[in-house]
Amino acid sequence: MKKFTLLSLAVFALMSLTSCEAIGTIFKAGMWWAFFLIAAVIGLILWLFTRGKN
Repeated sequence: MKKFTLLSLAVFALMSLTSCEAIGTIFKAGMWWAFFLIAAVIGLILWLFTRGKN
């Protein structure tokens, strides 16, 4: 059921957005995921360094 909902949402988004808007939305989402992952990796590295000093 969840897979069907995701598929129907994707089809609706593709039909409602023009190709340029769809690509722009994908790149914006990718950019925010990249920021999140970079912050998570930096936080993990800092946590490991502070944990190792104790």
